[in-house]
Amino acid sequence: MDAKLRFEYDRASDILYINKRSPYPGQEPAEVDYGVIARLNPTTGEIENLEILFFSKRLAEKTPFELPLFADFRFTQTT
Repeated sequence: MDAKLRFEYDRASDILYINKRSPYPGQEPAEVDYGVIARLNPTTGEIENLEILFFSKRLAEKTPFELPLFADFRFTQTT
């Protein structure tokens, strides 16, 4: 699925949400790293959402924060 990424930060819970689509109840959760939850499409297994817990703490550590994922960034079509 090609989709724009949407970033949302919940300051109270200290969670960064990265969404390709709105979350929905049928998604399958999978922990891809400590405190990093992927929400998968139940049919295709494609990652549709990521939740990064303890986000501000991770940034404050001043060490590179890497995800065990491949990314393919491209510009979206403009109309």
